[in-house]
Parts: sequence; C-alpha cells; structure tokens
Amino acid sequence: MSSIQLKQLLTSLQNLPAETEWLEFKENRAEPDDIGEYVSALSNSARQDYPEKERELWRIFNTTRFEEGIAKSGLDSDGILQLLDYPKYFDLTKQPFPDNKDGIIAKLKTDSLIVESLKDWSITNLGAILFAKNLNDFDRLSRKGLRVIQYFGKNRIKTRREISASKGYAVGFETAVEYINNILPETEEIGQALRREIQMYPKIAIRELVANALIHQDFTIAGTGPTAEIFDDRVEITNPGIPLVDTLRMMDEPPRSRNESLAKLMRRMNICEERGSGIDKVIFEVEQYHLPAPNFTVKTNSMVVTLYSRQELNNMTTSDHIRACYQHACLKYLSNEQMTNASLRVRFNLDDSYSHQISRIINQTVKKDLIKKSDPSGRSRKHLKYLPIWA
Repeated sequence: MSSIQLKQLLTSLQNLPAETEWLEFKENRAEPDDIGEYVSALSNSARQDYPEKERELWRIFNTTRFEEGIAKSGLDSDGILQLLDYPKYFDLTKQPFPDNKDGIIAKLKTDSLIVESLKDWSITNLGAILFAKNLNDFDRLSRKGLRVIQYFGKNRIKTRREISASKGYAVGFETAVEYINNILPETEEIGQALRREIQMYPKIAIRELVANALIHQDFTIAGTGPTAEIFDDRVEITNPGIPLVDTLRMMDEPPRSRNESLAKLMRRMNICEERGSGIDKVIFEVEQYHLPAPNFTVKTNSMVVTLYSRQELNNMTTSDHIRACYQHACLKYLSNEQMTNASLRVRFNLDDSYSHQISRIINQTVKKDLIKKSDPSGRSRKHLKYLPIWA
C-alpha cells in the first residue's frame, strides 16, 4: 500500500464504533517488536483456544474465488479509470458508452470489475486481469501476463525472441494471438502450377488453446503464468494448475473451470467458446491440417498442450498413432458418426493402400482400452465401426 492508502485505511478503521473480532484499539504501542509479538500471540491463541474460528476462516478462504479478490484498493473514480481500459470493456461487451463518469463506474461495478468499500473503490482481480492497461500496476498479477517465447531449433537452449504481455487478457487477447500466429513457422504447399507458403498450425486451434490457458489456470500458484513456447517442430501452451477434467474426456465432458466468473465474461465477449472448452474444435482443425494429434500432458502443477508440425505416418510414434485414433473416434462420436478404417485413413490423408497399416493402429488403440467395436458381434473386418471406450 502507498502512504495515502494506509492513511485512508486507518481513517476508515478509526470510524468504526467499537472493537471487533479482527480489530483492537491500542494506544502508545509503537514498538515494532512488541506489535509483532502481540499479533503472533493472538494468532496462536486463535488456533489453540478457538479451533472453530480457525475452521471458519479456512472455509472462507477456500470458497473465496480468485475473481472476487482485491487487486488494488484505496482508489477514487479517477484512479479506476486511469488503471482500467474501460473503453475496451464497453466495446467488447457491446454496451453503449455512458455519458458521464458515474455511468462508467456504475457499469464496471455491475460486472464486479470494481467494488465499493467504506470510503473508496477497489479493483477486483477480475477487473484487473481482464482490463488492466498494465498488469505491472497490480503487484500480485504482474507475473500472470501471457509469455510468448520462440526458440531456435527443437529445444530451449537458444531463445530467438521473448515477450511478456502486460495488458489485461481481454484488452490484449487478439493482439497476442495475432502475434503468435505471425511468428509461427510456415510450410510449403505444392499445387499444380505453383508453390505457396501456408501456416503450419490452424489459427483457430491456437486461439482456442491460448484462451483455455488463460481461463483455466490456477491463479493461486504464485510466480508463474500462462506460456506459449514455439519450437521448430511444435508449439507448447502451458497454464499453471492441473485440469479439473480428465484429459481423455476433454472433448465430451461438460467444461469445469476454477475461474467461473472469468470464463463467463470471456465467453460473453466472444473470446472463447460459448458452450465450453473448444477442445473438440481444436481436434477438428488439427485433423483438417492432417497434423499429428495434440498431446495433453498433466505435470505436477501445470497443464501442457502440444501441437506438432506435419509428419509422415511412418515418422510418428506408436503413441502418436494411438492418440490420433482415439481423438478421431471421439470426434466422430460427437458428430453422431462412428470411426472406420476408411475415416481414419482420411484423417491421416492416406489412400486405400494403407488400409492394413491403419487396421494395426486401430487394434493397438483397442488394446489400450481407448476404443471399442460398436457391434462386438460383427464379423466383417471391412465394415467394422468403433466408438470411444466410454460411449
């Protein structure tokens, strides 16, 4: 807090009529060591003598959502407007711009971007993370901006370029996605009469995965934020926190987010899918580009989604084959269809001569208990159809 904010807080506390469970009045006790010992004694007493109070505090802490937390307090209306890109808010939410400052403040309050306290205003974490002109103005959110890192080659030894987005997610999302797409490597497509450069990865997939990383991250993990890393042969998009949905069920399970208010407002602004995670759209676009299947990896405190550049079938690993087969079966099921040898050949952009090889991939995926025959009694191998194991 600044000295002004501290004075405002002190004035507010002095105006309270009496002591409370969380406030005591003391006079002429300005020794820092004494104050520290006193606070420590109070906290120890609360934990040994009043366990019900401790349980109640933990209950409150555990149910308070990140979005409801305070990013900066002690502000007047001018301070709010200096820190938040409020014109962008009205533009993205498609609301008419108010005629005066009070109207602007009222709208920001309606969407819980700001809250009113005893004598001033506070910007919530929701307001700051979405509409901050500069996240560095909010100490606890300064590391939550999207980092984009491009490397030389296939490892992290040498960095080509690195930027950290400083604007709120809603303010800077389109610019960030455009930047990523502009620096992605391109591949050459040879037509009948000419060659042309096309983007190696589908733009829609990049957009959806970046949006997912922003929305579904665990903001309680300090010192880290969402990251997009670009290598010569792949793109890795990472967000702090493990997913709330099994990675094998991300295409069909109803989406769950630990940041519901953030997700709701970003959907309202058409930054992400209205109905959910958009993972099925990512898989569809990857198949249209005939790329290896995306890999969803859960690490200790993070989730990593990897998009791979184009490879020939024989250069892919067995895991690549099985993952693609499973995801294709899921996508077909969600389209009210069923996977076949022929449909999987189309997914890999292969002709009939690869039928035997595709059958082997299907059998490997069956053995991994990821897909099953839609009709177990069917005897014609040529007409076999398959479903995800959970269908």
